[in-house]
Amino acid sequence: MEYCIWCDESVKKGKYYSNFYGGVLVQAKDLKYVNSCLQKVCKELFLKDELKWVKVSTAYLEKYKTLMDEFFRLLKSGKVKVRIMFTQNAEKPLGLTNEHLENEYFLLYYQFFKHAFGLPYSNPGLKPVFVRAYFDYLPDTLEKRQQFKEYIKGLQSQRKFQLARIKFRKEDITEVDSKKHLILQCLDIVLGSMAFRLNDLHKEKPQGQKRRGKKTIAKEKLYKHINKYIREIKSGFNIGISTGTNVESDKWEQPYRHWKFTAANVEIDENLYK
Repeated sequence: MEYCIWCDESVKKGKYYSNFYGGVLVQAKDLKYVNSCLQKVCKELFLKDELKWVKVSTAYLEKYKTLMDEFFRLLKSGKVKVRIMFTQNAEKPLGLTNEHLENEYFLLYYQFFKHAFGLPYSNPGLKPVFVRAYFDYLPDTLEKRQQFKEYIKGLQSQRKFQLARIKFRKEDITEVDSKKHLILQCLDIVLGSMAFRLNDLHKEKPQGQKRRGKKTIAKEKLYKHINKYIREIKSGFNIGISTGTNVESDKWEQPYRHWKFTAANVEIDENLYK
């Protein structure tokens, strides 16, 4: 058995929330079907260029909504899992060293990949499961990128991953071009919509204007369309907090989850709350 996980990151520093990371998991046996379903929609809608949140506009709103209809149909049917992680600016970590600050991007990415999908709870049959990790191009030096991939591979040596027989092969941890991965493009849209709403960008108006711009209105409509589907999956869903669990295995079983990452030791700056 194999899992394929595509990962991306978005807003590094937002008004209220920062460090957005996202992932999509598809079992290898379902990959051909998932890709064919998404490609079929794009072909019918004549969507040929790379799909991204920043490209959402009035002209393309209905097409993007239709694509999200199919993406969330796949999610609700169990063919796709989505995870989103972010930090809240009001929670300021204490005791960080210069090394922590310098490597924050990769340290948070590692935590996201390690915990967000609940991989140790995914394999009750205990037959080996191999994980393929596809990261949108990592914006750093070759040395740091290689070191990060080694840390991902090293997860298989940790006790929980060993007991669940979760395996990583070096050649299966790679960087990819999002233009060639439609699943990654769908993730960009969902991840971007969450960063947009959590940072109140739906309220922004062009300088000197009394009304919001057309692109802002279109993005808010697409966010609401996405949020509607999430609430169908999880009643009472709150996008700004970690999704609740009844048992630890929910971290794997639930099709869609948010994780507000909070450091072990923080101070609260109430001026940074909404």
